[in-house]
Amino acid sequence: MKRAFCSSFLLLSTLGQANELVGSENHHDHTVGNTVGNTVGNDVEQITVTGRNTNLLGSAISASQGIVGQEEIAIRPLLKTGDVLELVPGMVVTQHSGTGKANQYFLRGFNLDHGTDFSTFIDSMPVNMRTHGHGQGYTDLNFIISETIESLSYKKGAYYAEVGDFSSAGSAEMFTLDKTEKGFVELTLGENDYARLVNQDSFNAAGGDWLYALELNTNDGPWTDIDEDLSKVNVLLKHTRRLNDGDFNVTFMGYDNSWNSADQIPTRAVDSGIIDELGSLDETVGGESSRYSLSTSWENDNFYVSAYAIGYDMTLWSNFTYYLENETNGDQFEQRDERNIYGGTFRYIQDNKFFGKPMNNLFGLDLRYDDIAEVGLYHSQDRQRLESIRSDQVDELSIGLYWQNEIEWNNKFRTVLGLRYDYYSFDVNTLIDENSYGTDLTQNDGKDNDGILSAKASIIYTLNDEWESYFSIGQGFHSNDARGTTIEVDPISGDSVESVDPLVASLGYEIGLRGFITDRLNTSIALWHLELDSELLFIGDAGGTEASRGSDRQGVELTAYYHISDIWTADLEYAYTNAEFSDFSIEGNEIPGAIDQVVQAGVSAVYDNGWFGNVRVRYFGERPLVEDGSVTSEPSTVVNMRAGYEVNDWVFKVDIFNLLDSDDHDIDYYYGSRLSSDPSGEGVDDIHYHVLEPRTVRLSVSYQY
Repeated sequence: MKRAFCSSFLLLSTLGQANELVGSENHHDHTVGNTVGNTVGNDVEQITVTGRNTNLLGSAISASQGIVGQEEIAIRPLLKTGDVLELVPGMVVTQHSGTGKANQYFLRGFNLDHGTDFSTFIDSMPVNMRTHGHGQGYTDLNFIISETIESLSYKKGAYYAEVGDFSSAGSAEMFTLDKTEKGFVELTLGENDYARLVNQDSFNAAGGDWLYALELNTNDGPWTDIDEDLSKVNVLLKHTRRLNDGDFNVTFMGYDNSWNSADQIPTRAVDSGIIDELGSLDETVGGESSRYSLSTSWENDNFYVSAYAIGYDMTLWSNFTYYLENETNGDQFEQRDERNIYGGTFRYIQDNKFFGKPMNNLFGLDLRYDDIAEVGLYHSQDRQRLESIRSDQVDELSIGLYWQNEIEWNNKFRTVLGLRYDYYSFDVNTLIDENSYGTDLTQNDGKDNDGILSAKASIIYTLNDEWESYFSIGQGFHSNDARGTTIEVDPISGDSVESVDPLVASLGYEIGLRGFITDRLNTSIALWHLELDSELLFIGDAGGTEASRGSDRQGVELTAYYHISDIWTADLEYAYTNAEFSDFSIEGNEIPGAIDQVVQAGVSAVYDNGWFGNVRVRYFGERPLVEDGSVTSEPSTVVNMRAGYEVNDWVFKVDIFNLLDSDDHDIDYYYGSRLSSDPSGEGVDDIHYHVLEPRTVRLSVSYQY
């Protein structure tokens, strides 16, 4: 019973998650990974979860949950690994820097920066980085080999007891394959010296299944002034077996990458002819990163236990303001992060009766400890350190306890109640007593701790065999950077500054409707509202984030997946959001980076004669770049396509990204910078942007064995 338990929170949380699930019967489904069964009551029906064509009626606890299978991932053209999260309806994934850096994410009116307020996991391991060198919640997905993802489950909103930190906007978890029916080796070649080699296979030995995968990737990119010189290596080795009437696995993942970056550029530099839209003002920015993990889990119908250890390292060089702060050596800075992360999860499901009504209780425990050897910031030039700004050693521990109760009152009415308590402990110690600016950094040493209690509830009413309605409400939170909880002085100016709250609460609620009609149309609609006590805003001229005012967001989301025939499938996802700061300010109440509209649509075809294809369009609307709304970005539209042919054991594919060769922007910021040609001592407020990569073609050939 594969992941029948683990996914059960999938069901209790993840199962319910999919805008699509299994079985049209009015009972709760228990999914563990790929299988779904009845979680409430004694009768257990096993159903295979395959993705968007599965029916979640009777199992979902909100209209904002969904599950996506490998079949849907495989047919999509993916320009970058992070694009896999665009399978979450309403999610926009962009890039403002090099391929090795975490992507920029947008969802439900959030500019999530590199991951704040959206929680991401793979096989129960957290991906978000706390107290990270580049940004709180940093979510780098480059260590994932997309072909190894068996399924992706998502949950938007804060209504699910088993998800804690960074989940106000939502969460997603990816599950890797245990084995494959066929192995394959695939080579992809493309413009700008793009090359990717993937090998994946499984075999049975030593009493269980072994899966291995290898990815090698190089790319110079389309940029005029730099070669991206991407050099990425990914490996995965996973062993699964039956152990003591349960399913056991142990997985090793390894990732190493280096790259040069084409960062966002100021509009005036392009308009004046200093560079073109693919140019760079600092040709020495980029990064190096590695991630190695060992994880294990065991589960049966009632228990799930997992543990993990992660070793992570990153060095990132950026330059957003050029010569604003230092007219001689420039404003390039180095961000450093080196850590080990240890943690685990325990979950127990108890099936019972409540006055004769089927009931289950989920009890859970999450542990995480970040042993951060260094999180640092340095002034640099040409990747050489010039001045130390700040360097700290941090210990951060979190413990999360939760309970979720589900009762089936009759064959139409269910309730889900949940409570979660999270405790955080922070310990910050400087590695540099006095920095190059003469600031006594020992003043920022310190310890802090905080706890937060979150309540969740959902009411589910089944209208008939094809429609189900939901009302969900829940409290969530995100943690802040540990250094911000103990800070007393600004590292550069030496001025006194106010520390931030360790944990920031949110409250969200929604009403929704889900339909699964004639096994062909899978649709949902959700009207939602979210209140956040404090925003985290990206500050372009500082290259980081800072806490800001509280906010209110509300919107509507519509999804529709239609199986036109056994060959053709169409999908449409639409999201509208209105986002504002909740308190009045003379500066204005618009939230910079909050996208108002997102549309994603696609059509896929898989023919019996071996031909297959997919065409997709993604549109995201304008967004304010400053609080008063006087400066906005332009909308952005991109079209991608994949076409292929399978014959015998060979598969041939062509991917065309940015099919219409749009020069729209992937990202826009508005802040002050200074070019070498600008007047001395003066910064210029300007839109800084990163253009969509021009149309590019990639050809793939794979052999299955």
